[in-house]
Amino acid sequence: MTTPQEVLNLIRDNNIQMIDLKFIDTPGIWQHLTVFHNQIDESSFTDGVPFDGSSIRGWKAINESDMSMVLDPNTAWIDPFMKEPTLSIICSIKEPRTGEWYSRCPRVIAQKALDYLVSSGVGDTAFFGPEAEFFIFDDVRFDQNSHEGYYHVDSVEGRWNSGKQEGPNLGYKPRYKEGYFPVPPTDTFQDIRTEMLLTMAKCGVPIEKQHHEVATGGQCELGFRFGKLIEAADWLMTYKYVIKNVANKYGKTVTFMPKPVFQDNGSGMHTHQSIWKDGQPLFAGDKYAGLSEMALHYIGGILKHAPALLAITNPTTNSYKRLVPGYEAPVNLAYSQGNRSASIRIPLSGTNPKAKRLEFRCPDATSNPYLAFAAMLCAGLDGIKNKIDPGEPLDKNIYELSPEELAKVPSTPGSLELALEALEKDHAFLTEPGVFTEDFIETWISYKLDNEVNPMRLRPHPYEFALYYDC
Repeated sequence: MTTPQEVLNLIRDNNIQMIDLKFIDTPGIWQHLTVFHNQIDESSFTDGVPFDGSSIRGWKAINESDMSMVLDPNTAWIDPFMKEPTLSIICSIKEPRTGEWYSRCPRVIAQKALDYLVSSGVGDTAFFGPEAEFFIFDDVRFDQNSHEGYYHVDSVEGRWNSGKQEGPNLGYKPRYKEGYFPVPPTDTFQDIRTEMLLTMAKCGVPIEKQHHEVATGGQCELGFRFGKLIEAADWLMTYKYVIKNVANKYGKTVTFMPKPVFQDNGSGMHTHQSIWKDGQPLFAGDKYAGLSEMALHYIGGILKHAPALLAITNPTTNSYKRLVPGYEAPVNLAYSQGNRSASIRIPLSGTNPKAKRLEFRCPDATSNPYLAFAAMLCAGLDGIKNKIDPGEPLDKNIYELSPEELAKVPSTPGSLELALEALEKDHAFLTEPGVFTEDFIETWISYKLDNEVNPMRLRPHPYEFALYYDC
């Protein structure tokens, strides 16, 4: 743990001029305010730094805009992308008039999920390990107006460029669905990913690995160690910040869109999770795949609430372009120790009970990690509280099931609209523990419908011209 005084000493001893205060908006994008170092003192870590919250998506109205960013001393790191010495610190949001934590701040919601875990008596620590995939592109163009709509993405690795005059074209382009794990020169991003990984380490993220992913066109993944819920979400936001800025340095661009390339694998965020108490893991036992009964009930809660849960863990219209059969996507609401088409997998962990965990494979990195982790924990705790039976594991090859067997396996919602409808009907597991408020759920649903679902519904899709223009 780092104290406020230690952060102030760091600022003084390193002659740091600027302090960059980062916080997350409701959809999940970092926002920031940079202040001169003399604007920060010990009160900044308790009372916060005031700012206008009226223009933040999903937050305050113009007539109630005063808010405070409360600095978390455990999140301080020197920003590697700023010209002047700048200390980055992640903040949570308070209501300055009342001194209460702001109920729509995602980081505050995550803390309430942890408070609920402790008050439930089930455990005292929730560990999360997200695996966020992404694409590195060399060019992206898109536009939408009244008479045209298009997108164009390009990558030097794109298989679609195998016939392009590149002066010269050297021919090494990963085939569709065959980008896992070719060595250079087919993998052109080795050095960039290494720089991304090492830069993350300088920002306090406990790094583990980096590699190319399955899709052609520059799909990649970096790995970092699992952490406590808020810690893991902080690290994931740092991950996204670092790789976007390193890519930008090389004249490239990164996207976490789940499905930016048609007919190839999309980008997910498989999320490992477990609960501990008094330093002991609670998910290891003598049940299926070495799990405890508690872990099975946790799985039962995730599966029961999955349709609603996905409105938070898979919160974009593009998320459901990934959740389709045939691209290793986890569309089946079932669990298994080896079946990667199941939404929950039990990873191999050997004989070490501390490594026993489950992996929820549906989420993607367009989600706000504080909200996604908090919602998953609430669903799992509801399963434990109500002893929800997850049913039988799905250990068969999904593609070999008979139509009758397949009909018995529930699947993920087919669209964001359907997931939002499920959330509207099923959110007591989020609100009854006091983690999410009714106000937040209502705001989330209306924001998604008004800003994403309905605007998409109103616009002609380019492929509709291919289907219907000659009618």
